Amino acid sequence: MAFYHNINPIILELGPLQIRWYGLMYVLSFLFVYWYAKKAAKENKIKLSEEQIDNIMLWLTIALIIGARLFDVLFWDFGYYSKNPIEILAIWQGGLSFHGGLLGIVITTYLLCKKYKIKFRNFADIFVVPLALAQAFGRIGNFINGELYGFPTKLPWGINFANELDALGNPVFRHPSQLYEVMYNLIIFAVLWKLKDKKMPQGYLFAIFLVMYSLFRSITEFIRVPDITFGQITMGHILNIPMFIIGITLLVKLKRK
Repeated sequence: MAFYHNINPIILELGPLQIRWYGLMYVLSFLFVYWYAKKAAKENKIKLSEEQIDNIMLWLTIALIIGARLFDVLFWDFGYYSKNPIEILAIWQGGLSFHGGLLGIVITTYLLCKKYKIKFRNFADIFVVPLALAQAFGRIGNFINGELYGFPTKLPWGINFANELDALGNPVFRHPSQLYEVMYNLIIFAVLWKLKDKKMPQGYLFAIFLVMYSLFRSITEFIRVPDITFGQITMGHILNIPMFIIGITLLVKLKRK
């Protein structure tokens, strides 16, 4: 069975205004995180008012976009953006790095926790649960955009992106690595959702997320066409290393307690 990617990334065009599936995925992600945070506050899992949550969501969204875009520009496609700097602003076309977005969120979260006098690890445990599902939404957006696909494959679920042909004029089918990433993010979300109401040290869910994501992402890096490689090692592998080390260190530390 042959699958051809012919999804239009644009939902609606109103003159110069375009509404894209990629943007819609991020809106859905925001709404889910927002709902989950308010639910946690009502259940007294975190001591924040609705007004404070509104303020936090605003700053975390800004931090996510800036961090994700900066990492994409600096680590993934600097050559292109250095020649086309105006394209840095075109975030609706894709190009948001998860590692950069996570770093931006973590730094901003730390500062907000100091401002509102709440524990960082408690805050991280709350927000990391919906973050896993939000990441799945983001990868669906990548799939619809026809980007971040994998290497050629002869597996029956291979997909032809952008009508790609080989030297002989035959269609090229590739791993839908975006959908693989959707699946493992859903697995991470399911694990965190199951554990969220159990009695565990603060920071445990956050540590589990870091470990699981870095491992799953490192595996799919061998399938996904990388932007930058160092032999068999990709930039994604390198960025996953500190995530894994921090996650394992935190798990061991909390386990000893």
